[in-house]
Amino acid sequence: MFRYTIRRLLISIPLLIVASFLCFGLVNAMGDPLGEWKLQKPRTPAEIAAAYERTGYNKPFVERYVSWAGDFVTGDWGESVTPGNAGRPVKEELIKAFGVTARLVLGAEIIALFLGIAVGVLGAVRQYSIFDYTATGISFTMFSMPLFCVALILKAGGIQLNNWLESIGADRWITTAGPPGEGFSGGFGEQVFQYSGAFVLPTICLVLIQFALYSRFQRASMLETLNADYVRTAQAKGVSQARSIFRHAFRNALIPIVTVSSLNIGAQFGGAVITETVFGWSGMGKFVIEAIVKIEPYQVLGFMMVTAVFIIAFNLIADIMYAVLDPRIRLD
Repeated sequence: MFRYTIRRLLISIPLLIVASFLCFGLVNAMGDPLGEWKLQKPRTPAEIAAAYERTGYNKPFVERYVSWAGDFVTGDWGESVTPGNAGRPVKEELIKAFGVTARLVLGAEIIALFLGIAVGVLGAVRQYSIFDYTATGISFTMFSMPLFCVALILKAGGIQLNNWLESIGADRWITTAGPPGEGFSGGFGEQVFQYSGAFVLPTICLVLIQFALYSRFQRASMLETLNADYVRTAQAKGVSQARSIFRHAFRNALIPIVTVSSLNIGAQFGGAVITETVFGWSGMGKFVIEAIVKIEPYQVLGFMMVTAVFIIAFNLIADIMYAVLDPRIRLD
């Protein structure tokens, strides 16, 4: 296992290098970050030359890539290059945005995973029961609804709940504009009240969508495993249904959900763009959208590289989990 992990980590290095080169090429194709600045008013050739020298855009593509990659590895992720934001460190802003997204995504993914696995297993065990039909209907409804639609419905419901709480003399609870940038204030009880009000709607939104995905995969995988020869042989030998389900079938049925969840969580760390936009969260989604609109190349590159690292890391975790769940898989 140790050798396999080291080998995968070493393989990830050239993979990240190739990914960084492709990302740099795509970001370079976004356009000239100084293009709008040059059109705002007449600029002298000296001003334009100085601006391009400051941003490094006067150098050839390969030279700029090598310079950026070397700085990135040493922890210098560049600065904003557009004149209105010039000099702002990308790393500090990106870490701040990542922290906001991580707080939102981690809780939602954990809840969705446990809920989706539990409902999927129970639906497979009680196939064609009322519970199975109900869970299937809810899952397909959530799976087919656009994320922004679910978010807007929840936001409207949160506003109505706030209005009702206000009508009975209670404080407004739900926050629909994201957590305050300066943090939560007041005593412990007040902070818990504010914290829960800020997190409840975006968390429910992400949980509903991810739960639908996980429960469908888990149910299908569990049904296939329950019909496998080794499970039926165990039951024929007198093994109880509960033992055959959880001892023999459940672990192997988790392998597909490990694959799906690892890819999904890695991508989610890149920003729940729609959820963050609807609920006013200043996370990775808002960070990259603003960077693309302003044509901030180093901000977009930082976002892409952080996302790539997390996707590769969670894929490695998934491969290790395969061997833990199924002893037949060897990672030598």
